Amino acid sequence: MNEWLDPLLLSRWQFGLTTVYHFLFVPITIGMALTVALFQTAWVRTNKEKYLQLTKFFGKLFLINFAMGVVTGIVQEFQFGMNWSDYSRFVGDVFGAPLAMEGLLAFFFEATFIGLWIFGWDKLPRGLHLATIWATAVGSILSAYFIIAANAFMQNPVGYDINEAKGRAELTDIWALLTNKVALAAFPHTIFACFMVAAGLIVTVAAWHLSRNQHLDTMRPALKFGLWMMMIAGALTVLSGDSLGLAMVQTQPMKMAAAEAMYTTSTGADASFSVFTLGTPDGVSELFSIRIPYLLSFLSTHTFNGTVEGINDLQAQYVQLYGPGDYTPTIWVTYWAFRWMIGLGLLHIVVAFVGLVLTRRKSALGARLLAGRWSRWIWKAAIWSFPLSLGAMIMGWVFTEMGRQPWLVFGLLKTADGVSPNVSGLEVLISLIAFTLIYGTLAVVEFKLIKKAAQKGPDDLPEPHPETGVRRQETTVY
Repeated sequence: MNEWLDPLLLSRWQFGLTTVYHFLFVPITIGMALTVALFQTAWVRTNKEKYLQLTKFFGKLFLINFAMGVVTGIVQEFQFGMNWSDYSRFVGDVFGAPLAMEGLLAFFFEATFIGLWIFGWDKLPRGLHLATIWATAVGSILSAYFIIAANAFMQNPVGYDINEAKGRAELTDIWALLTNKVALAAFPHTIFACFMVAAGLIVTVAAWHLSRNQHLDTMRPALKFGLWMMMIAGALTVLSGDSLGLAMVQTQPMKMAAAEAMYTTSTGADASFSVFTLGTPDGVSELFSIRIPYLLSFLSTHTFNGTVEGINDLQAQYVQLYGPGDYTPTIWVTYWAFRWMIGLGLLHIVVAFVGLVLTRRKSALGARLLAGRWSRWIWKAAIWSFPLSLGAMIMGWVFTEMGRQPWLVFGLLKTADGVSPNVSGLEVLISLIAFTLIYGTLAVVEFKLIKKAAQKGPDDLPEPHPETGVRRQETTVY
């Protein structure tokens, strides 16, 4: 029973639950802000009504998601003080700068222009109103950078000094913090992945309507846009992931070793990429694996003769550096999260490629398949594209954070040392149950709101004025 009331274990579960739930909304917000801006730009430039309908339709989905993201994000601020007070004291001076920039600069910038965009219909000139949604998209991306810069300090601490008297890290170089090599590599990878998630949502919604022969004039271009966005963002996610992998090898070699279940240091052909690996129950050696020679060496060093350090050798190094202890993350979580991230992401790109081939205007094969007995399964595959991309991004987050364990701040503060010392396991359990119930309720509300809005489809535009022949823009997107 005492094991189940361990404050550290319960605090980790609670933070993981609330953060993963909040993270469901972040990539959709970032990706949909850009999507709505692009649709509105197309309307302003071409004056085609279908783009105005798509702007308002996906704008509604964007706003529902944004509101829920704000509500769930507030809880994250309280987590640091509630269950992780020692961690907050240790990194507070460092985290204060990027988090203040995110809250006072990026988020307020984004929120201000969202308000102008919502209530600016019929009140602002077209060009100025268009600028508000673009400013919103820029604000959301800027907000993401400051958060990633703060998280990068946990992965690769830079720009600080340790105040021994106060027992905390203190910021000495804000520029070093903001240009952390991990942040510079993680930022494009994260943003392109957000665009993949948004593209998946667009494809799912458009495919659902097209499979029912609804809103054809708007959903056909939406489907094409989503498929192309998915392909382009997917390719850029893969390329940026390669840069992030190089940064990870340089700063957190144990994470890469755990991701590959590589127990011994290997070079060249022996530094192989693991397709499937089984290890011993104690996690110190490999029992069986299927590997691709040279591939891990190339991914880690961009050479076929590079050396990749193994789990056992790194463990021995860390014991010498940091003292006795287990410095390996949970291997099976890190290993499989890495593979699910890659697998779901690549499958997402495959779905987009097949979709573009089948929907090509002069594709005879596509016309036969979409009109034949396979059409039902083809549309179902398209409808499931959104869970694929969102699942890939969640697995990427799990891999990033779980692969850092047992550290909260790599090399400086262990997770066990960051938990609040005066909070009991029972108190954490009560709050964990409360948050789970609240978040479960919010999940039902969010799903029903998004589902209702998505299934309704784009609203019809107002009738033209009988005298001028000009359509009146609606006041809001609601």
